[in-house]
Amino acid sequence: MMTVEQFEEFVDEAVQGLAESYRDKLDNVAIVVEEFPDKWTMEAAGVSSPYNLLGFYHGIPRTHRNAGYNMVAPDKISIYRRPILAQCRNDQEVRAMVHRVVRHEIAHYFGIDDDRLVEIGAY
Repeated sequence: MMTVEQFEEFVDEAVQGLAESYRDKLDNVAIVVEEFPDKWTMEAAGVSSPYNLLGFYHGIPRTHRNAGYNMVAPDKISIYRRPILAQCRNDQEVRAMVHRVVRHEIAHYFGIDDDRLVEIGAY
């Protein structure tokens, strides 16, 4: 089984692989690796099994922030390690899935919803 450290390297690689113009706009957001989503997150995402959720953006998208957005705790992007590992057969698949999930959750951070992601072919 892949170590947490190896998995975190894939997450870091995915973030570093973003265009600099996007990386520079990642402000007040923490990207973390967690084993599974918690019950609240599963309810918010509308899933019944923790294996059905690969990542989740917790926060206020940049497009909804205004002048009153200050002195707030960082938003959080959770990448769920065990559900991703369960869907992949080898390290190359894990790497590709991590990259896809990280980009997907960062898209939510930038205010792009699931409908738009489907529309532009990101799914």
